[in-house]
Amino acid sequence: MDKQKISDCKEALERHLVDKLLPFWLDRCKDDQHGGFITHFDQDGNDTGEDEKSLIAQARTVYSLASAHRAGYGEGRCLDYARHGVDFLLHKMWDAEHGGFFWTVNRAGDVAIDKKILYGLSFAIYALSEYTLASSEAVGLEYAEKVFDLVKKYAADTMYGGYFEMFERNWDLCGPGSQGGDRKTLDVHMHLMEAFTTLYECSRKDVHRRSLLEDIEILLQRILHPKYRTGIPQFTRDWRVADQIKFDIIWGWDRFADGGEKPHAQDNSSYGHNVEFFWLFLHALDILGLDPQPYKKDCKKMLKNALRYGIDPKYGGVYVEGPHEGKAHDKQKEFWQQAEVMIGMLEACLRYQPDTYWPAYENIHRFVMDKMIQGTPGEWRPLLTRKGKPVWTHMSHSWKVNYHSIRCHIQCVQRLDRLLQTF
Repeated sequence: MDKQKISDCKEALERHLVDKLLPFWLDRCKDDQHGGFITHFDQDGNDTGEDEKSLIAQARTVYSLASAHRAGYGEGRCLDYARHGVDFLLHKMWDAEHGGFFWTVNRAGDVAIDKKILYGLSFAIYALSEYTLASSEAVGLEYAEKVFDLVKKYAADTMYGGYFEMFERNWDLCGPGSQGGDRKTLDVHMHLMEAFTTLYECSRKDVHRRSLLEDIEILLQRILHPKYRTGIPQFTRDWRVADQIKFDIIWGWDRFADGGEKPHAQDNSSYGHNVEFFWLFLHALDILGLDPQPYKKDCKKMLKNALRYGIDPKYGGVYVEGPHEGKAHDKQKEFWQQAEVMIGMLEACLRYQPDTYWPAYENIHRFVMDKMIQGTPGEWRPLLTRKGKPVWTHMSHSWKVNYHSIRCHIQCVQRLDRLLQTF
């Protein structure tokens, strides 16, 4: 590790965040006519006219802007925008009859899909808790707790543990198969860990602490591969490994919208999810005040697969997916995997042997700066070939907003600063 290289990486990320990335959103996302945020932009950053506002995109944008304010950026403007987003969530997307947030509304706020999807609700808890931490305004925590209470009442599986994920408007469980009512996923349980961590950080209530600990136990004992500690994507209700299918109400499937089932379903893991889980897990332990030392062996295994097979030594960047052990079978480069592995590798530099993990961080940092950011109006490109040529060109839609990119810049700058303090 070289102090100047660390300083250069920090300066480049912070400069892009302040000069390009935050202005991209602050200059165009606020919908002054209808409330909430416009989140669909083409390759030039122009509003595509898409008439959808999703719970995912609205909540993630609230989180991103609130977290930017809490980190000291935006001179108050980020918090004003986050408040604007919270108002839209509470007045247009909250179901006053049954509780919880609708999955999608149109631009004006009329309900389009009224189902309750736990993936989206987890981000509502995350964003609203972050908003209260950033603003000290009680309304964020109030509604985060309301969602938490509904999730515990309707979604918790008291027989097998964990959570059901797909519900009708009145919280009746959706049907099996592609309706999703009989599936449990890594994605949802990992994001619940993230949400419960921030909720507990905000509330300091024992009930939130206990739920976080229970979810962590499910992740460690049920969802991570028993040998490799990589993530297994989908399960049946009783935690048997299931084929990775696409749900009728699509979430987490932006790259595979034309197919019904992923190949390699029984031996498939995401490098991005594995490293994202690693750093979110350690952050949860920090908030809980628990010693991470007993988990060191497992944590290093979480990183091993991505470090060995997921990072492209020739062209740079992180591949999409591969088996639990062996070479990647999807070598395209998607934006969010780059973001999460960058954070994770810096976390590993701080926790373990930096010489093992710094080259991986530097590899991805260079790929992102040269291929995913260079020449854009400010946001990251969504999907590239292995060599770094654009496959998709839009800057944002419901699945690709600002949560991974803004969070990556903020979290990496903070960790790079801590690394600099070790010299």
